[in-house]
Amino acid sequence: MRLLFVCNVEEKELNRQEAPGTCPHCGGKVEAVDCGHKWRFCFVTICNVMKRSYKCSRCSKRLEVLYS
Repeated sequence: MRLLFVCNVEEKELNRQEAPGTCPHCGGKVEAVDCGHKWRFCFVTICNVMKRSYKCSRCSKRLEVLYS
């Protein structure tokens, strides 16, 4: 007997704003993007996570923040 689990992941962009700094690859402006992720199992929300990522507005590469 096999069980089938259906999971749904929704991703929604909540906010986009200019961040300080420039892209090391092309020199474009950096944007901070806030995204909300909802993980659902059979129409019941299991987890609701909000994450911030940084992307270049010119070349669209994902950037990482390094703390020193």
